[in-house]
Amino acid sequence: MVGLVTRKLLIGLILCPLACAAQPATTCVETPAPVAAAEAEPAAAVETPPEAPAAPVRERLEVKADDGHALAVWARVPAEPKGAIVLLHGRTWSARPDFDLIVRGEGPTTMEAFAAAGLAVYAPDLRGYGETPRDATGWNTPDRATADLVSVLEWVKSRHQDQAPALLGWSLGSLTSQLAAQSRPELISALVLYGYPRDPDRRYKAERDEGPPAAAATTAKAAASDFIIPGNISDEAINAFVEQALAADPVRSDWRGSDQWNALDPGKVTVPTLVLHGGADPYAPVPNLAKLVSRLGTKDRAWVTIAGGDHAAHLENVAPRFMDAVLSFLDAPR
Repeated sequence: MVGLVTRKLLIGLILCPLACAAQPATTCVETPAPVAAAEAEPAAAVETPPEAPAAPVRERLEVKADDGHALAVWARVPAEPKGAIVLLHGRTWSARPDFDLIVRGEGPTTMEAFAAAGLAVYAPDLRGYGETPRDATGWNTPDRATADLVSVLEWVKSRHQDQAPALLGWSLGSLTSQLAAQSRPELISALVLYGYPRDPDRRYKAERDEGPPAAAATTAKAAASDFIIPGNISDEAINAFVEQALAADPVRSDWRGSDQWNALDPGKVTVPTLVLHGGADPYAPVPNLAKLVSRLGTKDRAWVTIAGGDHAAHLENVAPRFMDAVLSFLDAPR
């Protein structure tokens, strides 16, 4: 406000003589003689707002799983974090395109936004994704993915004075996150099941052993397929996602052991849990989510719909609503 007043005063001093010169002398208002320098009050200093701190750089870290397999973990850690959160990617794409998508000229990435809120952010690549190689089998399974996630959660907790992190799983990652919460609740301070793609009543059958994994190439069409609402995301952001997703994950990960998902039981989830989804998410129908929320084994639970969002709401123009929902839940007094 001080700066604004100063600027108005200066503009007035400049324009008044110009206006007087354009008028007959009789119409000009006489200006008082200038105050002597010794009597003049010093001009108020113009306040400039402090610059926003730069986002923490993205680091590539590594965690050893229980069987010794090396897991790539991407991190953005502020200087003095107030807590930590682990983000687990979905079925097709790895951590960087899902949570740290760089779009020139657009707002912060999901990881940057969490870091700006004071959280240390970690996003692992599961086996066969991003910079984590497949193991000798070539396959991932629900049990294997859950064990790897548990290794990451243990490691993150050890880095933060034994403070358990929050855990957010997106799409298929929400199922893996639920299994981790069921088996190791002490490693998770709060759970966010985002874009949950399963009917809690569904039962899975084990696949027949049909030989080696397909290791099929990923496609640009598949990379762009989650963005279904016209105008919800810029063409530049879609193009960036396609480019970065294909670069990080040129080969589609292969899964088997679907019957292991049958261990999912909402009643065994005892940590504070937020169920979150875009209002137009075709993979997370409301009747399925109603079953999930009503059966959770914790009373500390919430269900939030992101109006105007689809399966990838956190990457779209409704991303602020996504962040607000997650941070409000994590910051709630407990």
